[in-house]
Amino acid sequence: MEQMFERLVYASRWILAPIYLGLSLALVALGIKFFGELVHLLPHILDVSETDMVLVVLSLIDMALVGGLIVMVMFSGYENFVSRMDLGENTEKLDWLGKMDTGSLKNKVAASIVAISSIHLLKVFMNADNVSNDKLLWYVVIHLTFVSSAVAMGLLDKVTRKAH
Repeated sequence: MEQMFERLVYASRWILAPIYLGLSLALVALGIKFFGELVHLLPHILDVSETDMVLVVLSLIDMALVGGLIVMVMFSGYENFVSRMDLGENTEKLDWLGKMDTGSLKNKVAASIVAISSIHLLKVFMNADNVSNDKLLWYVVIHLTFVSSAVAMGLLDKVTRKAH
């Protein structure tokens, strides 16, 4: 009975597989949004102001970072929690695939969130004339919270790795 229960619990990890597949659909949606923004910008490229151009480019960079984050979580999560990816020998394989454990994934996600937050904060500062001081303050506080959380997680990871 115990062995059957343990096998059932272990097999339940496959419930995550459709979730990772769902992330690939989110990646498709993000790609559509990315190219939609680009198509919207291109006809007006000569008319748009430099500030607006930089804001759009920052949005595109933001989407690219989120896309990379989705890929990282999708592949690493699948490999760490579901099953190893059996890619053929002639198949191109990402260098980090199979090498990222949950601790390093957590740190990379935190660093990506800080980078995305930094870009968002830069966009807000570039448009500071249209944003109230209270909101600016909250954006900075939230960003600093992300930064301090990422630093704390990195330090904790470093301390726990030394202990083992």
